[in-house]
Amino acid sequence: MVTYPDARSPLKSLRRLRVVLAAAVAAALLALLSIAGQTHATAATTAAAPAADAGAGYWHTSGRQILDADNQPVRIAGINWFGFETSNDVVHGLWSRDYKSMIDQMKTLGYNTIRLPYSDDIFKPGTMPNSINFYNMNTDLQGLNSLQVMDKIVNYAGSIGLRVILDRHRPDAGGQSALWYTSTVPETTWITNLKALATRYQGNTAVVGIDLHNEPHDPACWGCGDTTVDWRLAAERAGNAVLGVNPSLLIFVEGIQTFNGVSGWWGGNLMGAGQYPVQLNVANRVVYSAHDYATSVAQQTWFTDPSFPANMSAIWDKYWGYLFKQNIAPVWVGEFGTTLQSTVDQTWLKTLVDYLRPTSGNGGDSFSWTFWSWNPDSGDTGGILKDDWQTVDTVKDGYLSSIKAPGFGGSSGGTNGGTSSGTSAGTSTGTSAGTSAGTSSGTSAGTSTGTSTGTSAGTSTGTSTGTTTGTTGGTGGNHGCSAALHVDNQWDAGFTATVTVTNTGTAATSGWKVAWTWPGNQQETSGWSATITQTGASVSAVNLAYNGAIAPAASTSFGFQGTSTGTVGAPALTCTAS
Repeated sequence: MVTYPDARSPLKSLRRLRVVLAAAVAAALLALLSIAGQTHATAATTAAAPAADAGAGYWHTSGRQILDADNQPVRIAGINWFGFETSNDVVHGLWSRDYKSMIDQMKTLGYNTIRLPYSDDIFKPGTMPNSINFYNMNTDLQGLNSLQVMDKIVNYAGSIGLRVILDRHRPDAGGQSALWYTSTVPETTWITNLKALATRYQGNTAVVGIDLHNEPHDPACWGCGDTTVDWRLAAERAGNAVLGVNPSLLIFVEGIQTFNGVSGWWGGNLMGAGQYPVQLNVANRVVYSAHDYATSVAQQTWFTDPSFPANMSAIWDKYWGYLFKQNIAPVWVGEFGTTLQSTVDQTWLKTLVDYLRPTSGNGGDSFSWTFWSWNPDSGDTGGILKDDWQTVDTVKDGYLSSIKAPGFGGSSGGTNGGTSSGTSAGTSTGTSAGTSAGTSSGTSAGTSTGTSTGTSAGTSTGTSTGTTTGTTGGTGGNHGCSAALHVDNQWDAGFTATVTVTNTGTAATSGWKVAWTWPGNQQETSGWSATITQTGASVSAVNLAYNGAIAPAASTSFGFQGTSTGTVGAPALTCTAS
């Protein structure tokens, strides 16, 4: 019998607590960043998978596969981007970066799906997101409530070929609940809000489905028949309610903690699903979801078994893998992650990735997954991004390379309750392909250490120096632009900078290019919101698809990180608009 360690629950709670604490300090951090005008650097280090024909329309299931509207198998190979479930009521990191820039980076790295955790707090009237930086970024989010910001993220992700799974993570921002309801958030509220989301995104194929509740655990049961604790029956009630208003969605159902006396990870025990399947009114909509973690989250008996890691395949088979291997239903590992600090954790992740089946040779006939997490502020796993919210942990990301999968092409957008109709439709098709080509080689080496040390010291002093307004160059007639480079921060061996591009013409631009020549040995190492190339001392930056259009007198911006010995200086910029 596999026993569930007593330490698992408090450690899991500690992980969530750390996330909440991270959310609490975000507002203070945002204030500092707004004062400094600080923008960090990105490192998009892995080329995106090539565009694929698969993924059209709404999806359904057949046996162990997820199929698109054309009956082609698809593989969810994604990332968790949390924050809507915290007191920020919005995804984290928007205090440092533009949301489109981060989604572009996800695609560039080869992730094709975003799991968005949320709490029911975002449905409360007057709930507004906090800790969003609007200084030269996220400008189209100003004044929007949390659900409207979610619309923006969903629409933009869909427009560049990513899909979204909405995850009811918590009943409120206070913390995870064992059951799908609490004394303050009853089942009726849970189902009402699930239906509201299903209605909101009806017709928007960017949203492929809803994860009904995150990590049910003791006293939740599976198949016991007690409607107050039987998670399988609750999933049927909620799933049918969702499909009653949007019958095209997939319904993602997580496991529990304990079945027939055998315990495992919260949400990771699907042993009862074979005997007691979730049966919905619309066929071919159920995808089972498991969670699995390493020792950085909690210790489990299998990690200290002398046969580790050879024992892991049988462990996973028992808890959830059998559903896939016996062709019962698709399985999506909705969360798995680790800090990778221990040898055991490194071995665990490699073994799990092998178990999930490489995309090469298997394609969509594979386990689906979303890694935990994109965010660096997950206390006991860390993230794909490092603490600067820009630099990629290339080691961690590299472990996932064999199971990444192609994107799906631009999705159709819905009205989303009228809140953001058409906001992103068609704005960015194909924007990420080649977006960071050549801009980021070698960016991870030493980036975090240099960025963290000295980043605050000196941020406020000298932040207005190094600003140079460039000349206006147009392709003729009513087109023109100017550019200003601002050195946001400088330390011993490096710096970050923001370039603001302003339309000085009388007609909207369709594109722009900024060029300059460094006065010294400065070298751009990574950038965001533009395609930046450097040859010798000469640098050019060209807009991405989503920020090429600038209205008269309006502005957009891009940023980068570089190396420099001595003062960066103020190069003369030229700006050409079309």
